Amino acid sequence: MGNVLVTGATGGIGRVLVDALTEAGHRVIAVGRDVGRLDVRGIEADLAEPATLAAALEGLEDIQALVHCAGVSPVEAVAESDPETWRRTLAVNVASAAELVRLTLPALRRSGGHVIFVNASPGMTAVPRWSAFVASKAALRELAESLRAEETAHGVRVTTVFPGGTATDLLGEVRHAFGRPYDPGLCIQPRSLAAMIVWVLNAPPDAYACELSVLPTPHSP
Repeated sequence: MGNVLVTGATGGIGRVLVDALTEAGHRVIAVGRDVGRLDVRGIEADLAEPATLAAALEGLEDIQALVHCAGVSPVEAVAESDPETWRRTLAVNVASAAELVRLTLPALRRSGGHVIFVNASPGMTAVPRWSAFVASKAALRELAESLRAEETAHGVRVTTVFPGGTATDLLGEVRHAFGRPYDPGLCIQPRSLAAMIVWVLNAPPDAYACELSVLPTPHSP
């Protein structure tokens, strides 16, 4: 199995995904800050500065898949959000994803590769006090759909994964900021979501999931 480039590899979902991909026989290359503490090949890069990614990935030519897990999630109303909040959120969540795709497309085309964008809860729109995050995820969805149409002729697969609440420290912080309860036991476990992403990557050659919505299993009250 080939090389998989993973962003957000030190976060709650990404770190577990690195382990799941490795166990499935993939070779993982982690992109981000502080990746030196992982037991895989790492590329130090700041996704808040997409213009620096070309230099960071220079010489990287053998890529079969890109999984963009990285994301920031500020809880602020429009009236409270300064330009830096918007710049950083859009840079990490969308612009860096687009730049990583641009940089890896030659390799992905050669290998008939796969791009996976980890988005947000299925059907999420217009959440008060979450404007920058929601806007970035809407943009990421449109990026995926445009890229899929552009790259069909080149044999590149593009999948968006829409996970519901997943038990990570970030989700706990977000729900605390909204004043909502957070019970990790009622959420998707990162290991389960990672297994589903690996399943998407291991699709048979004649078919694949272009969108995958993942929800927590319902629990009785």
